[in-house]
Amino acid sequence: MTTPSSRRPRPTRKMNTASAGSCILLLAKICLASAFVSSPSAHRSLAIPSPSSSWAASFSSALQLSSGDQQPVEAPSTPAAPASNMMKNDGITPSSDWELDCYSRPVLVDGKKLWEVLITDSSGSFRVCETLASNKVNSKELRRVVEEAIEEAEVKPNIVRFFRGAMFNMINIALSEVDVVAKPSRCTFSLAGWLEERNRDVYPKMDGYRPTMAGGGPRASFLDVRTPVKLPDSLRGEKYAFVSLPLAEFLEGGGVNNENIGVGKLCPVDPTLPADAFVQGVVILTTRANGLAAWLAGTELSGFKCDLRKRTLVMETDIDNQYLMAKLNDIQRQEGMAFEEGKDSLGGFHFVSVQVDEDEDPAGFWLLKEMPDGL
Repeated sequence: MTTPSSRRPRPTRKMNTASAGSCILLLAKICLASAFVSSPSAHRSLAIPSPSSSWAASFSSALQLSSGDQQPVEAPSTPAAPASNMMKNDGITPSSDWELDCYSRPVLVDGKKLWEVLITDSSGSFRVCETLASNKVNSKELRRVVEEAIEEAEVKPNIVRFFRGAMFNMINIALSEVDVVAKPSRCTFSLAGWLEERNRDVYPKMDGYRPTMAGGGPRASFLDVRTPVKLPDSLRGEKYAFVSLPLAEFLEGGGVNNENIGVGKLCPVDPTLPADAFVQGVVILTTRANGLAAWLAGTELSGFKCDLRKRTLVMETDIDNQYLMAKLNDIQRQEGMAFEEGKDSLGGFHFVSVQVDEDEDPAGFWLLKEMPDGL
């Protein structure tokens, strides 16, 4: 097994950012992971390339890591439909990627758990919230709610994502008779933000609120007994680096956008976060960058995490899949700790970039947000 070089990387070098007229300083230390290293090459400075010259960056040893004229017709004799539960945000472009949750909430109503169906899209252009009687929590009722939302929506869904494994069977059955693709995924970023909002501002103010009933999201790390699967040799990188970029680069007017991220994706960014904060990230350097990026684009990539106890860098996809990216030595474990602390300080935001080397455009760049606990 190859051991990373102990020599210090060369000093940071800067690249001018043409569009901004200034330089984005990106500091990092290159970690040659034993799982990735193909040759004992020395540490060297890297830079995420700038496809549109709007977000250049360089590396060093420090870590900073969403009618008309028709005549009225006589209403049918069937009972009138209930009032709409859909709230729309007219200032946001609708998406065909929808997100759904059906679960009990930390509230008792007449001694029984409150059950809700929440539906939104990836851009957050609308929200549907409908309560279900405890004796009607089934796939038929859930399908009815989904179909009513589709009927009213401006943009019909192609994909419906859901993150809650405990409800997999019911949700899967409900969506099987709807003309959509059901995707188990933790890439439900708009939905997660909405649930955080309701857990903070809505449920505690409701009669029957029970804080001890809260929680049902991702498992605690000390209960996580999953074993990450090794990536196929054809998808492994040769090197990786813990890096950072200013949060401002991901906000409106920033340099990172959908035009320069290859086959990647950007999750919504909380505009209340400080623009001068740094978002932590991982850069994977590999001669097979296009293949790895294409494979990642075909998964439901939800995040990266450093398991400090097991000394591993792990990639997470779908609802609960894990892949081993690298093993960490003592120095890399310290960098992984800084990576995790940086994520926590920004509510789980982080990114991953896949590229051939520091001079090439990213084959894929993903801005991600870790699923919060207790959803």
